[in-house]
Amino acid sequence: MRQPTLTDYSLLIFLGIVWASAFFNIKLATDSFGPITIAFIRVLLGSLPLIILCLYKNIKIEVFSKDWLWFASIGFVNLVFPFFLIAYGVKNVQSNLAAILMSTSPLTSTLLAHFFIKNEKINFLKVIGVLIGFAGIVYLFSDNFLINENNLFSALCILIGSLGYVIGGILTLKISNKKNENVTASILIWATIILLPICFYYEKPWNYSPSLTSVISITYLGIIATGLAWVLRFKVLKDNGLVFQSQVAYLIPIFGVILGYVFLDELITFKVLVALIAIVIGIYFVKKSTSSKKILSQKNI
Repeated sequence: MRQPTLTDYSLLIFLGIVWASAFFNIKLATDSFGPITIAFIRVLLGSLPLIILCLYKNIKIEVFSKDWLWFASIGFVNLVFPFFLIAYGVKNVQSNLAAILMSTSPLTSTLLAHFFIKNEKINFLKVIGVLIGFAGIVYLFSDNFLINENNLFSALCILIGSLGYVIGGILTLKISNKKNENVTASILIWATIILLPICFYYEKPWNYSPSLTSVISITYLGIIATGLAWVLRFKVLKDNGLVFQSQVAYLIPIFGVILGYVFLDELITFKVLVALIAIVIGIYFVKKSTSSKKILSQKNI
């Protein structure tokens, strides 16, 4: 891997902004669409850039191959489950809180990886990171001004939704021998297939009369914040490696809070700032431990 350039850092920051912008766009989309419809349109439109990328790079999409059950399972756990819960939860909580709550996935993955992934055992730095990060979450839930009995369930739905990304990531290791573009396109297509009948049966999207703002937001969610974002991720991953690309985890909650304030005039309380700082510090310790391990293993090769 080459040394990151100014262009690489700019692309990483842009990727962080794009992923962070998903939260306030989900909030805007909920004004006109139900959570199942939002999830469905998001994966449907999100699959298009990935299909085009695979065709351009002549990568076979194995959506209906012998591994179809893996693709379908990952599509449900990693996309259908969290996309629905986020859209459901954001209806009743601020989008900046959703960005913070979803950013806990690197911390949760540290705990689950200890039990389910070989050579990913927890260590002192990871313990410190997880404790600091989750202390921030507990402190955030004590903010009765933003999280109360009226929206506590919605906030918990978002937090539970983050588990989908973690479990989906673990399941993806089962097909790690396949190209990332193929896997991503295949799980997006399967998520679309799964959500299509559910969406049509329960929410009947043809009955909606959406506002222009909601239409723009849901289109942006699918094509840009899902499809294009993954294409950009692959470029960063190819040029600079996983350690560099994973630094985007720090940026998403920070930009999520900023964008929620700028576009939706959302409140940023003292507890929001403390929780944000705690989670970013927690992610730093977890990532530092992982990065150090990778560097040492490379030196021993």
